[in-house]
Amino acid sequence: MNEIKRLGYTWHLRQIMAQHNLWKSTELRPLLRDRGINLSDTQIYRLVTGTPERISLSVLVALCDIFDCSPADLIETKVELRAAKTANAPRLPLDGDTTAPVAHRIRLVKGDDGPPAQA
Repeated sequence: MNEIKRLGYTWHLRQIMAQHNLWKSTELRPLLRDRGINLSDTQIYRLVTGTPERISLSVLVALCDIFDCSPADLIETKVELRAAKTANAPRLPLDGDTTAPVAHRIRLVKGDDGPPAQA
């Protein structure tokens, strides 16, 4: 059976900030500035409250330095294996088994008002 890997991650910056008694995103700005990272209040708020799709390595390294942690503490990776879509296709009945459902294609013809007339 074919499997598809679906990759994901969880961003833990807010929890790590709480462990260090930082409760507001604005408290992070001077700590980042001390390390040469100048982000706006809006950018820092999004970084803290959301899950970033992209993050520069310099910001990641600065966060690791501020909280004395590793990137793995900030980013928890997840891998989910899923069956490929073709593996979920309906199967034909085996050896005359009529209990298994079979998908049938139906063709509708426009203007067909009912059964054909008897001759």
